[in-house]
Amino acid sequence: MKNKKILVRDIGKQSFSEAWEYQEKIFKEIINQKVQNRSKNKKIETKNFLILTEHNHVYTIGKSGDVNNLLIDKDELIKREIEYFKINRGGDITYHGPGQIMVYPIFDLDNFFTDINLYLRKLEEVIIDTLQSYGLKGFTIQGETGVWVRDENGLSKKICAFGIRASRWVTMHGLCLNVNPDLSYFDFIIPCGIKDKGVTSLSLIKKEVVEINQVKLRLVENFKSVFKADINFETN
Repeated sequence: MKNKKILVRDIGKQSFSEAWEYQEKIFKEIINQKVQNRSKNKKIETKNFLILTEHNHVYTIGKSGDVNNLLIDKDELIKREIEYFKINRGGDITYHGPGQIMVYPIFDLDNFFTDINLYLRKLEEVIIDTLQSYGLKGFTIQGETGVWVRDENGLSKKICAFGIRASRWVTMHGLCLNVNPDLSYFDFIIPCGIKDKGVTSLSLIKKEVVEINQVKLRLVENFKSVFKADINFETN
């Protein structure tokens, strides 16, 4: 039987390494349950989690990313107190930090649909719907994963980056939505390896401070709608 309930956990501000370890623990528990179900012919439901957090300043690069897209050296990273991790998701280099909502869906896609491409399109739909609730038109670009908006000059600017990992149809990592981060940290990388398009934030486009907890609630509501799921908020 498919379990379409999503358990939401807001774990507050955590370092990237702490949140990565937290994700890995849940990810492995779900996979282990699936293995047991298959080997012992059990029918124990697997769970789906939506983890929300913010990180300290960090650059992460996916397993297929180009290290040349990091434009400063190790000494400069230390000086600026920016962490750097090579991690086991798809995608290239990106920045995470305060003012950015990190969204980590740890879903068993057997509970929804077994199609990674569709899963990514659904994540994009969640973000586009969330932006629409703020009066913004988000869009995708063929051949790229993520969501863009147009600035006041009509230029395409990335507002949400994606990078996932999946095994046995269980997902981890996810997306980062720029609400009100310090965008200057993107100057030291080539974000997602894309040279001809910049980045922006919800607050910058709206020209007003957008409250991050309000955005989290809208994101959760859109996950509920797009994935046709029930939502339960849990304490960490």
